[in-house]
Amino acid sequence: MKLSTKGRYAVTAMMDLAIHDRIGPVTLADISQCQGISLSYLEQLFAKLRKAELVEGVRGPGGGYRLAKRADQISIANIITAVDESVDVTRCKGHKDCQDGDRCLTHELWDDLSQQLYDFLDGITLSQFANRPEVQKVARRQDERRGARHHFIFRNDAA
Repeated sequence: MKLSTKGRYAVTAMMDLAIHDRIGPVTLADISQCQGISLSYLEQLFAKLRKAELVEGVRGPGGGYRLAKRADQISIANIITAVDESVDVTRCKGHKDCQDGDRCLTHELWDDLSQQLYDFLDGITLSQFANRPEVQKVARRQDERRGARHHFIFRNDAA
């Protein structure tokens, strides 16, 4: 399986939103600068994330994007599938026609692995990942580089 930059960047951008959710909306320009992702690419990703109702835009001064749901309700798998990525490692993309229109000898192995990968990513929420000490350390470093606007470390308030 190879997760493309589309999935990786979408997860990174959503993590940025989750970490800074309490301060208010985050602009795509801020995410672009801080995470090193092209602004035009972020615009394409956020159109898909909006359509999947994972983010919402806030207009006006101080506007930007924020999570449309609580961070503990958004799994990494939700984000990856929202941007049309797949965690399927089968050669046939799950269609069971890997070998001349029929299932290949190892189809079940790769299909099981695909399900394990999906379940793993579906079992991790933005809040769980954002609360990891290593992630918070990186967020602090990025915030210092970003400037005073975003000095915050994520804490999950979900009951």
